[in-house]
Amino acid sequence: MTERQTYHLAELNVGRLVAPTDDPRVAEFMENLDRINGLGKRMPGFVWMMEGSGEPGTGNTENSIGDDPQFVANLTVWEDAAALEKFVWGTVHKQFYDKRHDWFDILSDQHFVMWWVPVGHRPTLDEAMKRLEHLREHGPDETAFGWAQLDQAGMWRDKRCTHVAAE
Repeated sequence: MTERQTYHLAELNVGRLVAPTDDPRVAEFMENLDRINGLGKRMPGFVWMMEGSGEPGTGNTENSIGDDPQFVANLTVWEDAAALEKFVWGTVHKQFYDKRHDWFDILSDQHFVMWWVPVGHRPTLDEAMKRLEHLREHGPDETAFGWAQLDQAGMWRDKRCTHVAAE
């Protein structure tokens, strides 16, 4: 373990689907959730993922935000930024990331946040939403931050596509 390994990296990604989960407009996304989530879980450095019901094809979409079932959240924990970055931009996940504008509304507010958690801690969706709100209100700091605040992360600069929808 490295010096930083007393902490792991948590991330929350919030998106609003353009249609209900059973709508043909989001079918390709829904049909690939289990495959992409399964890939993430097999990646070196993966630690934990907030789960839905376990029903095939539902992924984490049951973890909706507020009263809008189309607002969904993905909450994961990784050993470090390199592991998360490799999954996001170094696997087939990148192909789905590039197509996110097909399935997700463009959000005007910040919708992605990261923060360090003690090894073994599993953040709740409520905790993660508070981190996101902190980032929205105060900007990046040690409590909540984005890719640009991680000196050790670099793939995101080169591999991300234009900022159009849920990251």
